Amino acid sequence: MKKFIETIKNIWSIEDLRKRILTTLLLVLVYRVGSYITLPGLDPNALANFSETSQQGILGLFNMFAGGSFSRASIFALGIMPYISASIAIQLLTIAVPYFQKLQKEGDSGRKKINQYTRLLTVVVTAFQASAYVAYLRGQSGGALIAEYGSFMFWLSTTVVLTAGTLFVMWLGEKITDKGIGNGTSIIIMMGILARLPESLLQELSLKTTGAGGGMLLFLIEIAFFILITVGLILLVQGTRKIPVNYAKRIVGNKQYGGVRQFIPLKVNAAGVMPIIFAQAIMFIPATAIGFATTSESASGFIRIFSDHTNGWYNLIYAVLVVVFTFFYTALIFNPTQMADEMKRNNGFIPGVKPGKATADYIGAVMDRITLPGALFLALVGVLPGFAAAVGINSAFATFFGGTSLLIMVGVILDTLQQIESQLLMRHYDGLMSSGRIKGRTTPANA
Repeated sequence: MKKFIETIKNIWSIEDLRKRILTTLLLVLVYRVGSYITLPGLDPNALANFSETSQQGILGLFNMFAGGSFSRASIFALGIMPYISASIAIQLLTIAVPYFQKLQKEGDSGRKKINQYTRLLTVVVTAFQASAYVAYLRGQSGGALIAEYGSFMFWLSTTVVLTAGTLFVMWLGEKITDKGIGNGTSIIIMMGILARLPESLLQELSLKTTGAGGGMLLFLIEIAFFILITVGLILLVQGTRKIPVNYAKRIVGNKQYGGVRQFIPLKVNAAGVMPIIFAQAIMFIPATAIGFATTSESASGFIRIFSDHTNGWYNLIYAVLVVVFTFFYTALIFNPTQMADEMKRNNGFIPGVKPGKATADYIGAVMDRITLPGALFLALVGVLPGFAAAVGINSAFATFFGGTSLLIMVGVILDTLQQIESQLLMRHYDGLMSSGRIKGRTTPANA
């Protein structure tokens, strides 16, 4: 406890770090306040039915990323998801389209152009999703629509407000990245998810301590499992395989360059949370398509397989999809040939491996070997909420027993702690941990 208090004092004594933390908290507060402001033309007191229907299926996934704004029909109902979708699309274009590949290699000027294209695409995606959201509101909100407002005016105002809201959230994320701590987009998503945890925890406590819920002992066992899963996720997020790289000595004038040994850290879970998001989106498609196409009872069993996350077949198919998408997304973002070329240009080599294609093949083989256990563990994490709900845990609290929610929370919190630790170590303070460093950071010598 004394070490923790001392660390907090060190953090608060650094003026720049203190300003960054306060700026982050202030911008997050603005986002959370905006998520409770209802769209014009809607009666907030009549949105109870809409709130229930919009937390099911793939809409529940959107609602989670929007921090509950989607089900509340707020001005931030679409959240940051259109920006994320646009970013993923541009990222895929940098792999497939030569023009975007060239921009990516142009350094800072190229990144600025890519960011501009991402923002423009965000406007298009948001406008399209806003129009779809208006149609959904008309069909599901019941008496929440104010008749005097007018059909066309409601569509126009809602589309404009939702587009402006998403762009404002995007701006908040960029400001958090520039002026605050960590990745702003990730922090906004994490805070929306984290805001649901206290209420879910209290609901589970109430259910377990009343009637035949099982009592306080069962609740404490659930909390113990929750902590154990969180520790496992931390190991997954932080897990790396280090490949040694030697650099040849070069003497320029009276100075010697190179001649050192470094490491390439390959992450066990390089794909992050994306495989789980892709798998969840794919699982919703068959049930949604069949539900619209037919209402026969013969299709109900098939729909249940792809919509009930406590079903055994659902979890098996879901786990396979997570493994497949882990390898797919890792292959998209990880380029061993580029790494081998950069090492060759800098006179670097892996001991016992020839430069060039042999190095690329070696790095790719190592990445494949460590991705397999990472993918299997990620699949296990993805199906854990279904198992938690199947054994009687409240559905709201069960979503935190793994899956997208917990993985995003753990990843973003670790990244934020790493940013804080970097600030401490840069000013020659002790880090956040008494032994070791977050993500294997190297401690500089104290002055």
